[in-house]
Amino acid sequence: MGPEEKAAFMFNSTFVRPARFYIGGFINVPHAKYFYVFLCFVYIVTVLGNCFLLLVIYLVEALHTPKYMIVFNLAFADLCGSTALIPKLLDTFLFNRRYIVYEACLSYMFFVLVFGAVQSWTLVTMAYDRFIAICFPLRYHTIVTKPAIGVMLLVSWVSSSSFVLFVVKLIDRLSFCRSVVVKTFFCDHSPVYRLACNDTSLNNIMAYVAFLAFLCMPLILIALTYVCISVALKRIASKEERLRAFKTCTSHLILVAVFFLPIICTNIATVVADIHPNARIINSSLTHTIPALLNPIIYSLKTEEVLNSIKKLCFRNQISGENNSRR
Repeated sequence: MGPEEKAAFMFNSTFVRPARFYIGGFINVPHAKYFYVFLCFVYIVTVLGNCFLLLVIYLVEALHTPKYMIVFNLAFADLCGSTALIPKLLDTFLFNRRYIVYEACLSYMFFVLVFGAVQSWTLVTMAYDRFIAICFPLRYHTIVTKPAIGVMLLVSWVSSSSFVLFVVKLIDRLSFCRSVVVKTFFCDHSPVYRLACNDTSLNNIMAYVAFLAFLCMPLILIALTYVCISVALKRIASKEERLRAFKTCTSHLILVAVFFLPIICTNIATVVADIHPNARIINSSLTHTIPALLNPIIYSLKTEEVLNSIKKLCFRNQISGENNSRR
């Protein structure tokens, strides 16, 4: 038996894939269940808000536009992302079912990360829509079409799914011979691969690539679009027209701030300072859940088109109800 065959044999004989992982969660925090009850409330409101927004966009033909295709996609990703994370989180900690099968852990990781990545690139697509609307208003309807937006959204889903699948599959090459305790609130990528006892350099590189691809790059592209929008607005003579044009961007800017700033601040703080695990869990859990809760509220209450559409739906239902009562 040659040296390469011996090395392969030794690797196979020591390779350890755990049957289950243990989700650690909070460390010595009294009454932690109240926090999970709060997340349960967040999930209920998230489901109701996003389902309501999806229903309004589906039922009102006036909202069947490229812009609201993007809003629909964001609401759908928010709904799926929260559903992928929170119910399992509640099952884990409220009912003390902290052990999770290895394959289920990787699936859990895949879906949470995919929907987060799609949310990020959907906000970039929204920025593109606002950029064309303000910088090229006369060509808006020829550039921002349903097929064009459909392709952009499809690319974001396919590319995000493919990349995250590759990142998750890389964990299969790791040997977990130290610990199976995941020191966070779900099967997150970094806390899982850091448990391995063989070379994790490739996993570490891909974690940085994911950070750049799904957080830094989208944020840079959004910032560039708003630089161009600011330049275009300066060319508008009337101050009232500038304000009116900028108001169309406020909802999107709020969504961007709510989604990106907490994630980036949490990641930077984790690298720069030694944050207590409990504080990191609270920051990370709220970062994953609050944007999906706020997005439909922001778009329902801040966007005049959606408010008018809701009024039309209520008026239509009222008329149909009166007609039925007369019969």
